[in-house]
Amino acid sequence: MIEEGMETPATLNRQVQKMFSDIAPRYDLLNRLLSCGQDQYWRKRAVARLSPQAGERFLDIATGTADVALEITRNIPQEGAGQVVAMDFSEKMLELAQQKINTQNKTDFIRLESGSAESLPFEDNFFDGTTTAFGVRNFSDVEQSLREMHRVLKPGGRCVILEFSMPKNSVFNALYRFYFEVLLPKLGRLISKHPSAYTYLPETVAAFPVRKEFSDLMQQAGFKNVIYKELTFGIVILYTGTKQV
Repeated sequence: MIEEGMETPATLNRQVQKMFSDIAPRYDLLNRLLSCGQDQYWRKRAVARLSPQAGERFLDIATGTADVALEITRNIPQEGAGQVVAMDFSEKMLELAQQKINTQNKTDFIRLESGSAESLPFEDNFFDGTTTAFGVRNFSDVEQSLREMHRVLKPGGRCVILEFSMPKNSVFNALYRFYFEVLLPKLGRLISKHPSAYTYLPETVAAFPVRKEFSDLMQQAGFKNVIYKELTFGIVILYTGTKQV
């Protein structure tokens, strides 16, 4: 039941979509600066866990400017290379992604799609792997999105998800909170010229289920062999699961 004055998931989805479109021109720069370059390392770890093979098909959801999709193609031998579908709900992000794909001569291997994770426009049992890097907490219905990822995977297919968290170590947690909740929003506003984008980030991270809680959601969506690994002192979690054969 939606009470008067409450924002619906559709309204929130449009707000998030507009926000990402607004910051798209500076998105890559912000990722590199605000993560001190660690975002590239995190994506490499995710793709290594995905372990892409020649001839396989992959779906990268909330692709942004296609960094994960491009990393997948770099990890598949050119002979018999598979196809990556890179999907995002921001047309501006997809425009920038296309520019990067063209520059890196990956147009034969990456296809861009506009869409949302809650209703994937693909048939059942279609992909060998799905990936999502720092996008799942922005989905309007996380459980439905996980069910959709499971649906489009082939039996034996792999799901790899990267998401932010807060460190468990009390000292590092305090230091990181100061950076994440005080410094990062100020730097983000200064560079992105957006008034709220990087205030939104720590708010969503604080409210999002992590570690065992998120692993349980993956299992409820049907994934098996769900595990998670902390990266960079626990500020990022790498989740993996498979679809039962």
